[in-house]
Amino acid sequence: MTLPRIPLRWLLAGCAAVLLAACAAHPNWQLDDVSGHLPDLEFNLTNDLGKPVTAATFHGKVVVLYFGYTHCPDVCPLTLVHLHTVLQKLGKDADDVRVLFVTVDPIRDTVPVLHQYVSAFDPRIVGLTGTQDALAKLAKRYRAFFQRETPKTSTGDYEVTHSSAIYIFDREGRARLLATPGATNDEIFHDLKILVEQPS
Repeated sequence: MTLPRIPLRWLLAGCAAVLLAACAAHPNWQLDDVSGHLPDLEFNLTNDLGKPVTAATFHGKVVVLYFGYTHCPDVCPLTLVHLHTVLQKLGKDADDVRVLFVTVDPIRDTVPVLHQYVSAFDPRIVGLTGTQDALAKLAKRYRAFFQRETPKTSTGDYEVTHSSAIYIFDREGRARLLATPGATNDEIFHDLKILVEQPS
């Protein structure tokens, strides 16, 4: 029995479809791929409007999580400026992204202080606070570090040493990417664009 000959164009089309599916399943990430290495997004905190929120509140959005504090002298404001720039570059796609700024200084970062701070950078940035225990638990969940330093004798002001990685979760709340210090805006934009365009 002779098998029917399959036209070459059909074979090429089939191969192209397989290759496209493979590319979609394994994108060419420019950030660190942490899929399967960090837990899903999970928390119970308060947002910068004073309302209780959980990870489920942001279900359906690509979430960018960052630990910082409003009195941070350099890295926090610089990071938020970079993220604002990325959101601007995403255009309408930025509506599907939420940046969560989790304070590591809940004593000074009250709800009104947080709201004023994050709003100054971008309306799509949400400030989150909670009890010391809840914040420490969330930081530990994602292997983040923060420590309050000794207050200055003259003023009582203090700094909080903290890690500065950016955690990125897909629409289902799964940890997907890690932007370590030194990651560029273009790299973050590139990977967020892929995540936003992926089907849920």
